[in-house]
Amino acid sequence: MTSLDVTTEAEDSGPSGYAAARLRLLREKARSGPPRRAALARLTDDWLSALFTTAAQSLGVRGAALVAVGGYGRGELSPRSDLDLLLLHDGSADGGAIASLADRIWYPVWDLGLALDHSVRTSGEARKTAGDDLKVQLGLLDARGVAGDLGLVAGLRSAVLADWRNQAPKRLPELDELCRERAERQGELQFLLEPDLKEARGGLRDATALRAVAASWLADAPREGLADARRALLDTRDALHLTTGRATDRLTLQEQDQVAGELDLLDADALLRQVYEAARTVSYASDVTWREVNRVLKARSARPRLRAMFAGGRRPEPERTPLADGVVEMDGEVVLARTAKPERDPVLPLRAAAAAAQSGLPLSLHAVRHLATAAKPLPVPWPAEAREELVTLLGAGEPTVAVWEALEAEGLITRLLPDWERVRCRPQRNAVHTWTVDRHLVEAAVRASALTRRVGRPDLLLVAALLHDIGKGWPGDHSVAGETIARDMAARVGFDKHDVGVIATLVRHHLLLIETATRRDLDDPATVRSVADVVGSLGTLELLHALTEADGLATGPAAWSAWRGSLVADLVARVAGVLAGETPAEPEPAAPSAEQERLAIEAHRSRGPVLALHAQAEPPLPDAEPEPVGVELLIALPDQPGVLPAVAGVLALHRLTVRAADLRAVDLPDEVGPGSVLLLNWRVAAAYGSLPQAARLRADLVRALDGSLDIPARLAERDAAYPRRRGVKAPPPRVTVASAASHLATVIEVRAQDAPGLLHRIGHALESAAVRVRSAHVSTLGANAVDAFYVTGPEGAPLPTGEAGEVARTVEAALRT
Repeated sequence: MTSLDVTTEAEDSGPSGYAAARLRLLREKARSGPPRRAALARLTDDWLSALFTTAAQSLGVRGAALVAVGGYGRGELSPRSDLDLLLLHDGSADGGAIASLADRIWYPVWDLGLALDHSVRTSGEARKTAGDDLKVQLGLLDARGVAGDLGLVAGLRSAVLADWRNQAPKRLPELDELCRERAERQGELQFLLEPDLKEARGGLRDATALRAVAASWLADAPREGLADARRALLDTRDALHLTTGRATDRLTLQEQDQVAGELDLLDADALLRQVYEAARTVSYASDVTWREVNRVLKARSARPRLRAMFAGGRRPEPERTPLADGVVEMDGEVVLARTAKPERDPVLPLRAAAAAAQSGLPLSLHAVRHLATAAKPLPVPWPAEAREELVTLLGAGEPTVAVWEALEAEGLITRLLPDWERVRCRPQRNAVHTWTVDRHLVEAAVRASALTRRVGRPDLLLVAALLHDIGKGWPGDHSVAGETIARDMAARVGFDKHDVGVIATLVRHHLLLIETATRRDLDDPATVRSVADVVGSLGTLELLHALTEADGLATGPAAWSAWRGSLVADLVARVAGVLAGETPAEPEPAAPSAEQERLAIEAHRSRGPVLALHAQAEPPLPDAEPEPVGVELLIALPDQPGVLPAVAGVLALHRLTVRAADLRAVDLPDEVGPGSVLLLNWRVAAAYGSLPQAARLRADLVRALDGSLDIPARLAERDAAYPRRRGVKAPPPRVTVASAASHLATVIEVRAQDAPGLLHRIGHALESAAVRVRSAHVSTLGANAVDAFYVTGPEGAPLPTGEAGEVARTVEAALRT
């Protein structure tokens, strides 16, 4: 059916015909994107025009018009878009007749279940409201007559545009502030896993704001790619409306695969990458545009003063301050010097970028585009100057981000580093990560720039930070893939063979320290020796230490904390000792402290558990989330089956998160008598910053051990109320044996979805496998738990290989049920 056929049926059949024609239009697979939005707007125009004409004639109303504003005014209707309508009149008609006319239009719209934003005003009232309400004025900038007196509409539109241009010096800063406040609330569209396509920064609201700036004639947005980006966001919203059947702008996780299918994209990752690329284009255009607006407004405010200072003389040219060879500052931006020859100077793009970042100034849009079109490619390997300028750019700190984005917007980054294209705008489906892969790499370099005084080779640290996740997007382990890519890229940048090897090692093992520190027993000599064997030298160790911290801080609050930092520092100190020639001593059972001995005696005499809690303050890291209150929990009790699951279950009921656990038997003092008591030394965190009462913990532990407290039932109630994302199925748990991780015990590693009572379930499974748990090292990253358990057989020796595999399978089976 053609659009003409659809319109005719809508006119002939009234609301029901419009609804049927609308439905058929939305089901047409051959027509989507801008043609469908335009056809839907025309179909709606014809229906509303018929409603208006019939009602106006019946009521004898003249001097009135029906006006579409906002997105409908632009002729862009998504399947579930609301209708923004203004009933405009010249004030000559009776108020009751205008009200009746409005009712005869609004009610049919509501009867069809369509969302409606409506108003009734004269031209004067509309202009006054626009003057008081910026959002109303923005909507009227796209006013379009649908029916009635179109001359009245043209007059209003001309007046509103004139008002907007006259008031631009006042209204544009107000619009800028409105955009900033919205960005603060909604976040950056190009980094969100569940973005709001309209409200987030870089979304459709910002694209509309750029149109408003252009309409002011004060400044204009960079147009290259902007129309395509806006169309991509609108197409995604159309698909989202069709998929959900709702008027929503939020692209939630459970709907992304369906939306991708509607758009004929491979999968949800391809969808997010397309959305992120569009948002990045809009965000960059917004940055450039608002910078130009502020520059123009500043120049206008200074113009009367300049005229007075230079009356009768020639207006002075803007001052140009040299920053580097071929690079100057002018009007608060970094531009190319008049003598610059980018076609003869392939290092100029990096030199200009480094100068801009070091000065904390933005790169001029004109300069970046001129460099993108005129500069010749760098020779491979790069000359030393180019490598040094890259390191300078990466070491500039926070200003590096904006400069890097400017280079990337014009394609200069992928020209310099072709492998960058694979990580550009790549989403990371892990709540721990704040950024896309490419932005995370730049953020890691920014964090590393603050740590360069700690290392002997800051250039290697900065480049390794930029490349440490470059393998993401390739099949298999991203660290393994990244090592190969980083080796090629480091050679391309011009590092010698030795330095290339160091960078490749840092990329390959960038997770080694954090994973070992949080998942392994640092008192076990095998743990320290294995890290020392991989690292190989003190210089590489200090670089890896700084890279680990930079990576954690750049990942997000859940990935780095004072506690994690202290564990890594402890591991680094031990490994440094081994690399310096020291031999790690075999761990010997530490003598119990006076408090532990006291607790053991009390537990023996009372024949029940005895507890002690000690709060441990943790200094906050810069820019890191506040740490939960750390608690050292000491428990002494007679050795008996079921201790680990019972204690873990009670702690889960009291909302305490276990970070590390040590379990061992201690002998009673001679004066007390022969025998031993089980001593648990656990480090836990109070989730809400409040410490539990030891008496309540002890009472619940007694009940858990004697079977009168049904921990599984209580945890099941908690689990039922545990927040989950609808439609998102967690990957299955995986339990493995970490071979050669220890000579003293068998290490069982558990990776699973975090949930209340997870450690309780693991403890039950290990109890059923008849093994003894020496220690547990618990790590939680976002929704994922990665726990390591050092277990032995009943006699205290590591498990045989076959038996260890069977224990792992037992635990995994228990977690899958």
